Amino acid sequence: MRFTLDRHPTANLVTYVGPDGIRVGEQHITRSVIFSAAELIGDWPVHDVQALDEAALAPALALGPEILILGTGDRILFPDTALFAALAQRGIGLEVMNTSAACRTYNVLVNEDRPVVAALILP
Repeated sequence: MRFTLDRHPTANLVTYVGPDGIRVGEQHITRSVIFSAAELIGDWPVHDVQALDEAALAPALALGPEILILGTGDRILFPDTALFAALAQRGIGLEVMNTSAACRTYNVLVNEDRPVVAALILP
């Protein structure tokens, strides 16, 4: 089953989300990950939302997003409010969602040619 309309065949798009991980393109991922339309950073060493700070998000921020989508698993878990403020000062919007919603939103924004990065905390 197709996860979303693919207007950009070379872009990193999420093609599957399930209990055993996600698939970006043809790559099956089971560990926390950061990706944009053009880059994929595997094995992101974050496993807990409470551990998030600007340093932990440095690989995502280096990709130059205007929107950073944070997927936090089955439930929405929010990082410290100071992180929202720090990213807003940089002109970056932080959107927190469960992982399925984060993947769907990311795909839509990529297909709209928006500068978006997804950071997904996987169990």
